[in-house]
Amino acid sequence: MSQKISVEEFYNLSKNISIVDVRSPKEFETGHIPGAHSIPIFSNKEREIVGTKYKKSGKESAVLTGLEIVGSKLRSFAETSRKLSKNNKLLVHCWRGGMRSASMAWLFETVGIETLILEGGYKAFRNYGKSQLAESKKLIVVGGLTGSGKTETLLMIKEKGEQVIDLEGIAHHKGSVFGALGQEPQPTNEQFENNLIYEWLDLDNAKPIWLEDESHSIGSNWIPEELFNIMRKTTVIKMELNKSERIKRLVNEYAGFDAKYLEECILRIGKRLGGQHVKSALESLKSGQLDVVADITLAYYDKSYNFGLDQRTNNTVYPVSLKDDNPEKNAKILIEFAKKNLS
Repeated sequence: MSQKISVEEFYNLSKNISIVDVRSPKEFETGHIPGAHSIPIFSNKEREIVGTKYKKSGKESAVLTGLEIVGSKLRSFAETSRKLSKNNKLLVHCWRGGMRSASMAWLFETVGIETLILEGGYKAFRNYGKSQLAESKKLIVVGGLTGSGKTETLLMIKEKGEQVIDLEGIAHHKGSVFGALGQEPQPTNEQFENNLIYEWLDLDNAKPIWLEDESHSIGSNWIPEELFNIMRKTTVIKMELNKSERIKRLVNEYAGFDAKYLEECILRIGKRLGGQHVKSALESLKSGQLDVVADITLAYYDKSYNFGLDQRTNNTVYPVSLKDDNPEKNAKILIEFAKKNLS
């Protein structure tokens, strides 16, 4: 008989054993445990049929309908499971750790594959993961005006052995109206949360965790309330870099993109920039003066970021002056600052 295991056990074992998600394709596409393989017992339409049967005629009738649907698929399920199994083991889950996962686990065990079921299913994974985000004790939030090189500096901090979560990397978005340029399509919000949770579970909550200061949304993704509420109360190390250096960085980042995409981005924040500024930015874009475009748009982003920073209590913001746009050098400065002031 298959054994049910906790989310924590499931997560640790998933590093070496394949996960099989038996929910419907629609459920899987909306959000799944990172690395999981989809072997749906029912298609989207079939799940709807079984659900309707359950509501109208009860559990027994729904089970019989389900068996009728699944019967012809059993061999395919068994063959796929053999290909996915590692050391003759598999991890299996459905939505709540109920009949779907138990049925598939029975099949896998029948063909000789040791199968472990996630107790409470995907729902338990989500609940446990969010509870872990809420337990964050030692966050260090890195802030700074647009173009300060926060993300690149954080990645260098990670290279130097610190625990770092790259929220923008997980979201495939840099946060601003220009943030989608050069990025992969964003995941669903549920998948964004799952990917974040999966990285988070690998961290030591007793040690500092570095993140970038973000607004609640990153493009179409939203930072879970459990984490965002803590981030807003956490100390911020604010990178302070000369505006000319920030403009150079932004020009280098966006110079390779088609002007029409940059124009669309400018128009999206047109109301906030103001008509005259929009006109100047578009004229400068047309003449290839990207430094002027960056200067104009920074007026809006700097004001917006400083407004958000002002919502924090003054004693939670530590400004750190930086001479150069040098992420490796700046990473060392921030790490040393944190050790001296935040330990």
